[in-house]
Amino acid sequence: MTGISLKNIAVFASGNGSNFRAIHQAVTEGDIPGRIGLLVSDNPDCRAVTYARENRIKAEIINFRHNPGTASPGQVLTHILAALPADLVVLAGFMKMIPDSVVQAYKNRILNIHPALLPRFGGRGFYGRRVHEAVIASGAKLSGPTVHFVDEIYDHGPILAQIAVPVLAEDTAESLAKRVLKVEHRLYPEAVKAFCEERIFWKNNIPFIRN
Repeated sequence: MTGISLKNIAVFASGNGSNFRAIHQAVTEGDIPGRIGLLVSDNPDCRAVTYARENRIKAEIINFRHNPGTASPGQVLTHILAALPADLVVLAGFMKMIPDSVVQAYKNRILNIHPALLPRFGGRGFYGRRVHEAVIASGAKLSGPTVHFVDEIYDHGPILAQIAVPVLAEDTAESLAKRVLKVEHRLYPEAVKAFCEERIFWKNNIPFIRN
């Protein structure tokens, strides 16, 4: 889009980083007007860190255990995000709570994706396989990913986009997770693209995406 400057994106990931890779692919193909300048992880051995280094993306490993006399995780994160400087923070399977100070400094600039239709099946303890097991146990007929802005509460911030995925009678947690993840890889890049193209607007504290 003309007149839109490239946005600096920082990605936070703790594991395989498949959404990180999907977003990076969209960036490299020119579909998202941005650049991923930083990967933050709490797990130095995860696939996301390996992928970042293979693609010459700076990787920062953060210790979320605050030792007295040292900078807090919030202070460390604020410093490295400001150094980028980050326009957008994307959580892609990041398993730590973002410090309140960072959430406040980057209000409405931190996105997360959750593998269920929030506000159901979200909150502390609802991650990975547990989410899909809970969906199936509930008898819900629909599931699917949710992209939302991050606030100080797990899986609570304003919802930006969702896609429904049918829950089949024969589904296991694994089969449902696989179908939802496939949709995540489409939805998350679209949400990041909308942010970078400045197509998100707010009405009554609810975000919407302009076509």
